[in-house]
Amino acid sequence: MHTQTISRAGSVKQPATKYQQASQMGKDAHVDTIELMGALVPFARNSEIYGENEPADYLYKVVSGTVRTYKVLVDGRRQIGGFHLPGDLFGFETGDEHTFSAEAITDCKIIVIRRSTVVALAARDNDIARQMWALTARELQRVQDHIMVLIKSAQERVAGFLLEMAGRAVGGGAIELSMSRQDIADYLGLTIETVSRTLTQLEKAAAIELPTSRRIVLRNRSALTRLNA
Repeated sequence: MHTQTISRAGSVKQPATKYQQASQMGKDAHVDTIELMGALVPFARNSEIYGENEPADYLYKVVSGTVRTYKVLVDGRRQIGGFHLPGDLFGFETGDEHTFSAEAITDCKIIVIRRSTVVALAARDNDIARQMWALTARELQRVQDHIMVLIKSAQERVAGFLLEMAGRAVGGGAIELSMSRQDIADYLGLTIETVSRTLTQLEKAAAIELPTSRRIVLRNRSALTRLNA
């Protein structure tokens, strides 16, 4: 799917100028090196970035928007493996094919980088190799944390999710969720009714505030942390 998009977007220029400017603002030079090997590609809301079992020929970095990775189970249920926010690199695989599908939750701009190019550069540059190892280890840690979440109670799962999103957001005191309640339910292995009921319970307990369905204010982070312990 993404290769067709890249072909159609042949006029999309390499984001060299943009990321050279970012370098001058203090971004890591090795991150810039990896980014400059890719092409900046737009993906519309709900469009597929890649599909399950497709060749894992590319890595992806989110510039703007939010991406979900997911798998449809045998019984038709959807399990979301992760949410990827601006700055996240995704598409890592141990094999040659993707084990999950990836979709744009919102309109996204994503840097698409050929995997073989990154591997070749890492073989020549130890700093790049260390950076790629660190990024891979971070994604592995998220997967491991997600596995542990799925054995907890509904309140523990929702509290952990809110803390995770707050930790990845700028500021961290309030969260603007780009994903739907159904997305959250499919990520946490709960029903949408359970997610909504649990958020209401947390609001009544003064742990959070819900100004809107997508905006959540963390009023008592320590209470959420105790639930997630």
